[in-house]
Amino acid sequence: MVSHVKGRSYVSPRRRAQAAETRRAILDAARRRFEEGGYASTPVPSIAVEANVALKTVYLAFETKAGLLRAVWEARLGGEEEAIPVLERSWFREVTAEPDPVQKLRRVAAQSRRVKTSSGALLEVIRTAAVTDPEIATLWSDIEAKLLSVQRAIVEQLDETDSLAAGLTTRHATDVLWTLNHPTVWHLLVRGRRWSPARYETWLHDAFCLHLLGRRSRHPTTPLDAPAPRKPEGTVAVPPWDASA
Repeated sequence: MVSHVKGRSYVSPRRRAQAAETRRAILDAARRRFEEGGYASTPVPSIAVEANVALKTVYLAFETKAGLLRAVWEARLGGEEEAIPVLERSWFREVTAEPDPVQKLRRVAAQSRRVKTSSGALLEVIRTAAVTDPEIATLWSDIEAKLLSVQRAIVEQLDETDSLAAGLTTRHATDVLWTLNHPTVWHLLVRGRRWSPARYETWLHDAFCLHLLGRRSRHPTTPLDAPAPRKPEGTVAVPPWDASA
């Protein structure tokens, strides 16, 4: 009697860990190269060289260059919160629990600073790549749609407490919040005009309060065109947007 035993594939924990380490090395190298040189100017072979892996390994893991960029974006947060929907994450729960509209928007501005500081450069890579790559265009559209849905949820909270400025509809308010909080604005001010992240956060909160609540925050920002205060002779005046905080 012949016994037929089906072979079973077995992947050891060590092999699995090595595969995860290789994937992480590729993603880290891809993010560095994309952020430094842009999407179009970064060939996949250069990413393989930096990650110290064979080119075939990159394509087996991600199939296409666009697939690699999408994977870089999806892996940007790391940790357990990555799989949690945005509206269920801890920072948004804190926004929801905050009863004061000014402080609620301060929390939103602080979160915007955190996200843009860690992912602003990558977002700009995706935005510019979307112009010529249909797959990346879909990714960028998804990112913008998710941003819009989060801003709508925040506006709805303000509307529920009658905090929106007189005559401002929830649709209009959502558009305003989405525009102010858009990563392109971060890129223009922080990377283009060399604002500090702290300066961006303060300005963003002031803009939120002015355009959504119809009033300035309790801690107004120094106007950009305000004359620099006089300093004692021998000191160097530092523009407010370059000051560290």
